Order: sequence, then structure tokens, then C-alpha cells
Amino acid sequence: MENAPQTAAEHRFRYYDLVMAAFVTILLLSNLIGASKPSYVTLPGIGEWSFGAGVLFFPVSYIIGDVLTEVYGYARARRVIWTGFAALLFMAFMAWVVVHLPPAAGWPGQEAYEFVFGNSWRIVFASMIAFWAGEFANSYVLAKMKVWTEGRHLWMRTIGSTVIGQGLDSLIFYPLAFWGLAGWPVELLWQVVLSQWAIKTAWEALLTPVTYAVVGTLKRAEGIDLFDTETDFSPFASTRD
Repeated sequence: MENAPQTAAEHRFRYYDLVMAAFVTILLLSNLIGASKPSYVTLPGIGEWSFGAGVLFFPVSYIIGDVLTEVYGYARARRVIWTGFAALLFMAFMAWVVVHLPPAAGWPGQEAYEFVFGNSWRIVFASMIAFWAGEFANSYVLAKMKVWTEGRHLWMRTIGSTVIGQGLDSLIFYPLAFWGLAGWPVELLWQVVLSQWAIKTAWEALLTPVTYAVVGTLKRAEGIDLFDTETDFSPFASTRD
């Protein structure tokens, strides 16, 4: 395998676009399913423990984000994060438009439609900010750790970056979206924050063998292994790399 730290500007990637499409698809579906529904599990000795139902879906986007940074480097992951951010913004705008279109006479589903798709500006804003901050933190930490570890211990990099990225995501989203709202007492809010963080990190750890398999397959297929030794890590740097 060719080892080319940051010298792959002309390299033709075979599967980068497909990985980007998978990332954006998972991201949109996880938000469409809705992170605003709290569910619960019953834990022995503890009782009901609440968590956001979207946690079952959303962590897959972080795993794909890890694959993007590990295989294609921070600069290309940055492009994908901005693409996902734009897709979320467009989805939120179109949901607002469709919800506010007058329903046809006699159609009984408007109230249910508004309940499912009519997220408040708070939820939309919180989701966008949390996604942006969490994904960039995740990608930055993983890229830096890859350089520090000289490409060893992938499991340490993926789990470590998830602890930071998912922690930041949960810490930003739930307080911004639901603080002070009826049905979201402070105790429930922080319980969901901690649950989201723990479950997302556990998902990452559980799927580590899958991450190893996907990363290894893509590196062999692409014929390159990137190290971000000279990368501009600003989220606002050029995404044309």
C-alpha cells in the first residue's frame, strides 16, 4: 500500500463519493426519524432509564465519519461534514415549507404531519449546531491521534474521537433544544444527555470490528493511507482538497 502523507491531491478515489452519500443518507434519516422522542429501558436496580430514540440510528454517521477521516483524511471529511450540514439545512427548510402548505380539504393528517415534521426553530438550530461541532471535533481528534500513534491502534482513535465528538454533540443538542420545555424536567434532560453519550460510545466500541474491516477494505481498494501532518484544520479552510 502506498503511504502518502498529504500528497494525494491528484489521487483518484474510487469510493469516496459513495461513502459521502452513505454519510449524508444516514444523517438525514436519523434526523427524520426524530431525536425529540425520549424512550427508556428498564435497568436492574435502577428502574427506567431514559434515552433519545434517535441514538439507535445516528451513531452510524459517526462511524462513517471515522472511516472518512481515517481513509481519506481530514480535508475530505471536512467537505463531507459541510455537505451534510447543507443537506440538513435544506431538509429543515423544505419540512417548514411543506408543513405550512395548506392541506387539501378533508385531509385529516395535518395535525399529525405537523407533530412529526414541524420541529421548532430550537430543535432545528440545536441539531445543526450539535452536528457541526460534534463532527468536526470527532474528525479533528481522530486525525491528530492518527499522527500521534503513527497509524497504530485504530480502535483507540475511533473510540477516543467518539467520546469527544459524541459527548459534545449530546451536551449541545439536548439543552439547546429542550431546556425549559414542558415534559423535559432538568433531571430527564441530563439523564438523556448522559445516556446518549454512553450509548453512542458503546455503539462505536461494539462496531469496532466492522470499522476495522471497512477501513482495511477501503485502504486496499484506494491504494493510499493518508496522514494529516500538514493539514489546515480550520473548519472554514478550503474544501477543494
